Amino acid sequence: MHTLTYSHWAIIKRILRYLKGTTSYGFHITRSSSFALHGFMDANRAGSIDDKKSTSGYLVFFGQTLIS
Repeated sequence: MHTLTYSHWAIIKRILRYLKGTTSYGFHITRSSSFALHGFMDANRAGSIDDKKSTSGYLVFFGQTLIS
């Protein structure tokens, strides 16, 4: 971005405030003897009442650790 406006700086400050408040958050990585790979997925076709857009999401675990 070559010319930042006031709204750009406001967004940057909001992101930095959010990051400052989440420094204690993190992922818990645990040692496991299992090398199992588990995936979970959910989808909602046209679930939004306002714009009829679809949403989806997924989780992938390696053992007990969330990797994606």
